[in-house]
Order: sequence, then structure tokens, then C-alpha cells
Amino acid sequence: MKKKIAIIGSGFSGLSAAAYVAAEGHEVHVFEKNARPGGRARQFSSDKGYVFDMGPSWYWMPDIIENFFSDFGHTSEDFFRLVSLNPQFEMVFEEGGINIPENYQELKELFESLETGAGKRLDEFMQSAKFKYEVGMQKFVNKPCHSWTEFMNLEIAKHAIKLDLLTNFRKYVSGYFKNQKLRTLMEFPVIFLGASPKNIPALYSLMNYGGYALGTHYPMGGFYKLVLAMKTVAEHNGAIFHFNSPVDKINISNKQVKSLKVNGIDHDFDAVIASSDYHHTETLLDKEYRNYEEGYWSKKTFAPSSLIYYLGISEKIPNLNHHTLFFENDLDSHIHYIYSDKMWPEKPLFYACCPSKTDPNVAPVNKENLFLLMPLATGLRDDENTRERYLKEMLSRIEKHTGIQDLYNKIEFKRSYCVSDFVEDYNAYQGNAYGLANTLRQTAVLKPKIRNRKLNNLFYTGQLTVPGPGVPPSIISGKVVAQEINNLYKKTYETTI
Repeated sequence: MKKKIAIIGSGFSGLSAAAYVAAEGHEVHVFEKNARPGGRARQFSSDKGYVFDMGPSWYWMPDIIENFFSDFGHTSEDFFRLVSLNPQFEMVFEEGGINIPENYQELKELFESLETGAGKRLDEFMQSAKFKYEVGMQKFVNKPCHSWTEFMNLEIAKHAIKLDLLTNFRKYVSGYFKNQKLRTLMEFPVIFLGASPKNIPALYSLMNYGGYALGTHYPMGGFYKLVLAMKTVAEHNGAIFHFNSPVDKINISNKQVKSLKVNGIDHDFDAVIASSDYHHTETLLDKEYRNYEEGYWSKKTFAPSSLIYYLGISEKIPNLNHHTLFFENDLDSHIHYIYSDKMWPEKPLFYACCPSKTDPNVAPVNKENLFLLMPLATGLRDDENTRERYLKEMLSRIEKHTGIQDLYNKIEFKRSYCVSDFVEDYNAYQGNAYGLANTLRQTAVLKPKIRNRKLNNLFYTGQLTVPGPGVPPSIISGKVVAQEINNLYKKTYETTI
């Protein structure tokens, strides 16, 4: 039974939902407040010839992304060329940098060189991580998480202990490795989940497998190629996109979503999927129809915000990889500033991405495209002077690492992005950059619900609901919510015949 479905937002979860719902034969309309699709994964070009991905840059878990294309009879190669990075990335410590090789045997040798016996223990760690990846990504994340009963079957119960759901990630890693550099290296991937390793379940060692074992990749032309590919798939299945079209109100009639007010005009729909920020979506409803009161959100642990700089550098930067993590300072200290003090950090960690090392099309000849990201607490007040102070600190540490001098005066294009910009562009709650943290108390059924409890034709998707933050989870979230739509109208159809 064909229905008219609206999707609010065109981030990865919205693009995924649009493709899957449209493939079922429904009339799908996607409303995006910005001028281009992609949400946090938008792209922009400067008049100097630089092309910047605005958000995601780590192409991990390629099998999950490939599964999306496979569902529609495609492969990623139909849309872009994916290259494997070697080294995958560099992690810079006070004593110097460590390159993470693409080849797993070389990775084992690296571990062994830092700690006797660590190569063998890496095998054991990765064997367990692979099991968690295969069970977690196939049995857990594809569930809508309405209740715990979804997980009460013999297969999942059989694996529960091996999944280490109740062990914290830091304790788990320390059981394998004593060397502090190795511990930091193994803890790093869960930072994408938005919390301290002390508060993340050991289940998420699956991230180490999805990254280090499956490799770090880059789509030539930038991460935005994935956005455009998913949009193309959705359009081929009939989805229609509307840009510069912010939704002002979700209108209700007889305890059902009746229409959306977009740019002052009401449009009728049979159901709505909100890929927009969950908290913001709820503000589009009258209070009696919201899933959660304001106090609910204030008690939640959100993943960090970020200070981001997009820089065009007038000459090549030697000794800098595509991905570089500057971890000269203490990880726990930076995390404390994010989650406890909620202040600007004194000794920050940061990430540098230089895609022009791999892709000549994102910067002019003999110049560099440089993306800098420093995680921050949500809700901070940011101003230009504060942003500039941290930019100069990050550049000075890049200078020390690479040997280049006076980077600041070699900037020929500069744009910053911070807490207030996440609020302005994405209606992000307190300016969060990654959604809701995947802590034990915010996992699976304990996340905000994928369906509105009071309106059976309003659904939520994205990084504030199941399965959680990150590009692959967001793509899965869109598929899960699409199945909910299909189930709703299948039941309706069965009831009427």
C-alpha cells in the first residue's frame, strides 16, 4: 500500500531511510534545511581551489557501507574509487610518532617492538574483537530496541558473556597490554563513541577490528562522494529532495502526524521520519506529544562538540600523513575537561587530516588541504579569539612534528567551525558533534526510542537513537527505521483485508 512519507534531514540516516522506504514503493520527500545534502558530512569549496569535507573523514567498517549498496544491486565502485591508506594513521606522542601499518603482520611486529609478547596478545584481542564485530553488527545493531525481549533468544544469550557487555573498555584493554602507548592506541577508536574508555562497554572492541583489521580507507574526491552516492540511490528509487526547506512545525490531528509546516506551507503526509536532531525534532511538537521532557536531555551524556579548522596551506607540509592524531598530552585530562569540568582544555589532544596527501583534487598543486579537529565539551561559549588561540597551538605542534616553520603565515584559506555553528546549522543539542555517547546506560533499549510513544506514525533515526553515533551506525539506523515504516503499513494492510 503506497504511502506518502516525509523525512526530515539528509544526513546519513536520512539518506539511508529515504532509499529503503522509497524502494518499498512509497512516495518519499526529504526536507533539508541546508542547501546541500549530507548534514554534518557536507562539503564546500573555496575560491582558492580547496575542497573540504566538513565532517566525517575516517572511512571505517567498509563492509557495513558496502552492505547498503548491495541491498540496491550496487557496489561502492559504481560511484567512487575507494583507496586503502598505508599507513592507516600516525599517533604522535611526546617522544615521537607511531605509524599504524595497513598490513596486519606489520602491525603485530610493531606491537611486539613496544612490548614483549604484545604481538601474540594482539592476535587474541583481535580474535575476540572479530567475534564481537560479527555478532554485534549482525545481531545487535539491526534491532529497533523497543524492549529487552528482542535480545532474549538462545543465540544471543549463548554469546552474552563473550560480548563483555558489563566490562569497561579500559579495564579490558589493560588485561592485554601494559605499555601505555599500546593502551592509548587501542583506546583511541572508542573516542568516536563519545565517552571515556572507562565508561564504554568492552563490547566496543569491535571498533578496533572494524578499523585496524579491516583497514582505513578514503573515497577519492572526499567523503562527500558517499553522500552523493547514497542520494543517487535514493533518487533512483523515487525519493524527492527539497533543499533550503527547514521544517517549522509537525502538525497533529487525531493523535496522528497530519502534516509538516515547511517554509510556512503545510504538506500532508502519512508518516514522518525525523533524521534531524532528536531533541530539536521534539521541539517541533506540542509538549503533550513529545517522548521526553527537557530534563531528560539535560541528564544525558552527549558525545563531544568540536573546534574544527578548514585550512588551505600555500605549500606542502613534509612528514605529515593523511590522518595524524596528536596525543602528546594526557588523554584522561582532556576527557575530564569534556565530561566533568565542561571547560576549554588546558592541554588538548587533536586530530589533523591532510587529504591532499592522497587526493590531488582537493587542493591546488603543491599546496595542502588541512582539516584540524579538537574535541570539546558541549554547551561551551566560543568566540573568535578563543578559536584562534587553539589554532595557533595546534599549528605549533604540527610544526614541531613535521619540521615546517611559520605555518600560520602560510594559510591562504581559513574557516573555523565550533559549538555555535553546530547549533546554527544542525540544531544540535548544546552543539554536540557526534550525538549521544554510547555508555552502558545509553546502549540499546536505554537509548531514546526510535518511535514516538503517542503518535504511531512519527519515527526517529540518527545518532541520538539506535544504534548510535558514527557513519556506519547511522546508515544502519536509517535501514532499521525504514523497516519500522514497512511493518506499520504491512500491519495496516493486513488489518484492512
